[in-house]
Amino acid sequence: MLPFSAKPDQIERCVAFVIYPGVKLLDITGPLQVFEDANGLIGKNAYSTPVASYYGGPIETDAGVLLTTRRLAGIGLDEKDTLMIAGGGGVHTACRDARLVQAVNRSAEQAGRVSSTCTGAFLLGAAGLLDGKRAVTHWRHCDRLAEECPNTEVDPDPIFIEDDGVWTSAGVTAGIDLALAMVERDHGRELALELARSLLVYVKRPGGQSQFSEALKQQKRSATGRFDALHFWMKDNLAVDLKVEALAERSGMSPRNFARLYTDETGMTPARAVEQFRVDAARAMLENPNVSIKTIAGQTGFGNDERMRRSFARLLGVTPLAYRERFAVDVTEGV
Repeated sequence: MLPFSAKPDQIERCVAFVIYPGVKLLDITGPLQVFEDANGLIGKNAYSTPVASYYGGPIETDAGVLLTTRRLAGIGLDEKDTLMIAGGGGVHTACRDARLVQAVNRSAEQAGRVSSTCTGAFLLGAAGLLDGKRAVTHWRHCDRLAEECPNTEVDPDPIFIEDDGVWTSAGVTAGIDLALAMVERDHGRELALELARSLLVYVKRPGGQSQFSEALKQQKRSATGRFDALHFWMKDNLAVDLKVEALAERSGMSPRNFARLYTDETGMTPARAVEQFRVDAARAMLENPNVSIKTIAGQTGFGNDERMRRSFARLLGVTPLAYRERFAVDVTEGV
């Protein structure tokens, strides 16, 4: 008896992985494994997963592993199929290959869904497939993607984004989350949950979750790293007094000098940074449905759930309860 007992549709979908020299191996194998394991759970070939390149033949990945590929033009795609561009260090050279870019564009016109993992978004952008879209890539490369694709709204925060049939994901393992979301879209939540259990990953990492923590965001904003130690102390002490006076004293500065230097260094006031740290911590705690919102508000320094609600509304545009309803992980699912 198969682990998955539901009755998914009988359409076989093709997910064609486009690669090039220097592609990151995990950007291919992570999502590909999701689709192949879906076949095993369903008990039929619900997905075919050809790996393609412009010419076909062997392609060397960043790990030195050679992958045998088919010629991209020889893979017939239609509206039920997906074109997936893998990321990797060789993507910028691939973007300068006019023949490959044109082949990607032609295949995208045939496919019902186009996507990228990590820096594969650059090849989608080179083919004009991100124009007018909201997209994401690995946070280290978001600024460059925004510069090279000025007609694209690059959001550096989410794990993955879907905008009108164009799917993009953040760095490396986020491609697994994107693939699970595609399987859920195609065959339902039950199969996606079963896949997540078998792969030992969290199925509920939807696109709205952050690529990295507020502490890392602040490090990235800080040119000199002057306040790195303070940020990590703040992260571990959210329930204590984090007013400007207390932060200034810990930094060995006067409140006025601290507030000025901090704002110049990070681009935000100390009060806003504290609020974002607290919201970031509360978001993580809200993923556990067994912890009450009142407890979370107390442990993250908001004091009460109404203050936390106002901060969530201001920074995220949702209430803590709405966030929990979307992102909470059932802790019994993997048991």
